[in-house]
Amino acid sequence: MSKRGTILVGVAYATLAKQLWLRLVLPEGSTVRDAITKSGILDEFTDIDLDAQKVGIFGMIASLDDTLKNGDRVEIYRPITADPSAVRRRNVDRNKS
Repeated sequence: MSKRGTILVGVAYATLAKQLWLRLVLPEGSTVRDAITKSGILDEFTDIDLDAQKVGIFGMIASLDDTLKNGDRVEIYRPITADPSAVRRRNVDRNKS
């Protein structure tokens, strides 16, 4: 449980080579941006660009200014590098052979 006036949240980010999920205690009223900044994840993954990448809370797109609730998991999404439908077609074609 969190102390009165604080919330417990997680911040997650993953690359193909490394995944990181951090838990931290923040003051009530903290935002997604606050959680990301205070987690130190931007120092660990210097390729994160919050101006370009989307963020979310439990898989739902969120704004950096959205207020967090106790237990929320903040996620930083990597840009899509391949068209999902093209990947599916390629896999189907590969399995036909």
